[in-house]
Amino acid sequence: MKKFYQEKPLSTILIVAFLLRLVSVIFSKGYGMHDDHYLVIEIVQNWIDGFDEWDYLPNSLRPQNKAGGHILIYLGFHYYFFQFLELIGINDPNTKMFIIRFLHALFSLLIVKFAFKITEKVSNIENAKMVGWLLALLWFMPMLSVRNLVEIVCIPPLLYGTWLIVSNDKKNVLQFLFAGFITTIAFSLRYQTSTFIAALGLVIWIQYQFKNAFFYGIGVLLSIFIFQVCIDLAIWGKPFAEFLAYTDYNVTNAYNYVNGPWYNFILVVGGILIPPVSLFLLYGFVLSWRKHLILFLPAMVFFVFHSIFPNKQERFILPVVPFIIMAGVITWNYVKDKYAFLINNKKFISGSWKFFWVINTIVLIALTPSSSKLSRVETMNYLAKQKDFQTFVFESSNSGGVLLPRFYLHNWTPYYRITKEENAAFIKKSISVRKLKLPNYLVLGEADNLVKRLAPCIKTFGKVTYVATIEQSYLDKFMHWLNPFGNENQTYYIYKFENPKQSN
Repeated sequence: MKKFYQEKPLSTILIVAFLLRLVSVIFSKGYGMHDDHYLVIEIVQNWIDGFDEWDYLPNSLRPQNKAGGHILIYLGFHYYFFQFLELIGINDPNTKMFIIRFLHALFSLLIVKFAFKITEKVSNIENAKMVGWLLALLWFMPMLSVRNLVEIVCIPPLLYGTWLIVSNDKKNVLQFLFAGFITTIAFSLRYQTSTFIAALGLVIWIQYQFKNAFFYGIGVLLSIFIFQVCIDLAIWGKPFAEFLAYTDYNVTNAYNYVNGPWYNFILVVGGILIPPVSLFLLYGFVLSWRKHLILFLPAMVFFVFHSIFPNKQERFILPVVPFIIMAGVITWNYVKDKYAFLINNKKFISGSWKFFWVINTIVLIALTPSSSKLSRVETMNYLAKQKDFQTFVFESSNSGGVLLPRFYLHNWTPYYRITKEENAAFIKKSISVRKLKLPNYLVLGEADNLVKRLAPCIKTFGKVTYVATIEQSYLDKFMHWLNPFGNENQTYYIYKFENPKQSN
């Protein structure tokens, strides 16, 4: 194994990275955040089953010029892939998600591969190994790599485009054109990467001459034309419909999500890369502008944009983390042997790296096989297996806006929701007026005031029989303990109405 690593370090790192991601593929079920399920998987399966509940596409009730600001290229991939799976007889939602996690795991290996190759090209093999191991083993990478997060999925095009530029020793203009085309695929996955793509073009102009920057720009425009203009023309009848809708929504709702100070993402990166090593890497990144502008400037422009914009959800900064690591490792390993202060503190630096790997390994082992939002998924899986299932009432009066993923239920009949504002009697009246299906199952979220919340459900819909308890995963329990308001992960209690056609 040692000989194999010496001869083929990249292959060794990729094998380890794949094995870790395979653990997440097998064991890390559920979804991480609202967006990586409800804005992708739920929508796509809804389309395939003949619906468009969220009005993502034009229809008679929605004027054709009212796009919603969605990433249609990513949705389109899942739509056609899910159709293919069903064509060959794979209809089970859990099997579909296993395959999707596996494909995302494979795709994420490109992050490790191209970061290694870029670092080796602009620096040396030792720095490349270090970058490779960091991206292969970083505590959050395996689990996030198998999620439907566009913030992760957009990274390979950014890295591959950068690799095409730095490896273009002969200054082939067609390679610059291709780099522009590939890099801009990231824009069609995550619109905010436009800041990175534009800054990369500026670096080419500065370092690789105007002609090469011009061809890079042609590649950018060609990619935009195919994936933005053509698709939006075909669906909405006008170019940039989704991009303009997305921009309008985010500007309008900039203060309706997680906000923070301008230095918020400095703290985020400083935390996820584990201090004090994170400080070494950030220091190296800042100094890298002198010799490695192509790694520094695009990432820095992206970083500054997100630091200025009010909406500061932590995952937004993920697309440039590999670039911070590459530039940080290269420059840090150079300066640590140049400055007297750093030379005199070699023991502290060495100890810091040991501390990093201990903490990283502990969290990596805990997080890689962990499932997120598992109780919501398993609740739907349980109901999907009940042959007499019609629909259900979700009693959520003790919580906020938790949704239950009907993708796993494989049934798009609307379920009913009891909240603080809409009690059981109100729901029953609404069912009667609209002549909807009566529920024959009841789901209660969390044990708080369980008997008190169960009583009006029984009074309104009839007697119940307890059938199952769906526990949270250990990760969900931990996240709920850390922040019960931001992570409404719950244990669910399932009951069956004995005679849903009769009610008190």
